[in-house]
Amino acid sequence: MSTNKQLIKLAQNLDILSQRGATGKILLNTPVKEGQLDLFYGRLLYTTSDIHRVRRWERGIRLHCPEWNPTTSQIVLEPDKPWEYLVLYDGISKDQITIAQAKAVIRTVTLEILFSMSRYPDLTHDWEGNPDSKSELSLGLSLCYREIEPIFTKVAQMQHISKKSGLESFNPNFVPVSTKSVPPEALFGWDKYLQGDLTIWDIAIKLNKSVLAIAKNLLPLITKGLVKLQAIPDLPEPNFKSSLVKTNSQKKKDYTTPKTKQLIACIDDSPVIAETLRKIVKPAGYDLIAIQDPIKGFMKIAEQKPDLIFLDLEMPNANGYTVYQFLRKAPVFAEIPVIIFTSRNNLIDRSRTKLIGAAEFLNKSAKPQEILKIIEKHLSITNS
Repeated sequence: MSTNKQLIKLAQNLDILSQRGATGKILLNTPVKEGQLDLFYGRLLYTTSDIHRVRRWERGIRLHCPEWNPTTSQIVLEPDKPWEYLVLYDGISKDQITIAQAKAVIRTVTLEILFSMSRYPDLTHDWEGNPDSKSELSLGLSLCYREIEPIFTKVAQMQHISKKSGLESFNPNFVPVSTKSVPPEALFGWDKYLQGDLTIWDIAIKLNKSVLAIAKNLLPLITKGLVKLQAIPDLPEPNFKSSLVKTNSQKKKDYTTPKTKQLIACIDDSPVIAETLRKIVKPAGYDLIAIQDPIKGFMKIAEQKPDLIFLDLEMPNANGYTVYQFLRKAPVFAEIPVIIFTSRNNLIDRSRTKLIGAAEFLNKSAKPQEILKIIEKHLSITNS
């Protein structure tokens, strides 16, 4: 099967997995390299390859987050999540980068890997499902199929240009180096990029040009024997915090130790709403944590493990219904009652709340006594 057909088949299978909300890995295979696309509920978390994994990561950061210097020493690795995803998530949580920047990194890395691997005519792929994955991370930092599809289109276009321009043998992961001592003018200004430390991908980013444009410009120098392409090793991986594995007795102790107060989470972009809710629930003996941005706050919710969640429908960075679906799919949140807490008060939203299975629909104009009554109702059900 031709590479182009394999790429189309890969895109089609990815679309199917996306519609199914599948969790696992698409394994990419060629005789010389391997890669994988990590999916979480049908959305792409990150794409990795065993060739230049760190170099590719650093290129994406330089291109889309040039002011960011990520620190990894306090990040604990997860067995079923790429470390790059964890670092991006950490950067978002600390307001060091935006979700748009992080997604741009994922798209750039994915495009590089798909194009690099599509050069091989015997590219194949397999699916390795992992439905038991218990990730507590956010679906917000992931790409849906509509966001991935343009990447496949771009790769197909690059394949066509590469074939038409006679660049099929060019490996963009190689570094160009000069083969002879020639005056700089003979290299037409390329001499500073031929020191053996920059791949064709790197040069493309530095010059803000496409990788194929760089290859086209280098082709005459290679034909004349002035430049050659050679492999270069990857950079060392960052250092991460050692993962602490709890003993069985520690796990049992953590599980059986009760919280002193029942905890309520308020997911709402308005700090005023959260503070108003706090003033209502605190005198009744409840604690409250406020999450203004659900994309950044899922980890906090997972760590705190609230007994009840109030969820707004209208937030700048997230749709309340989408947030609800994620909460229901993630095992750590699956059993927590979720109350839709909104300024809307129409039949459509009330009906949709029942349809998706939310615990309650509550208007923000509700009186404190009504709010407390609903809280008591659902927490008593949870504890019974």
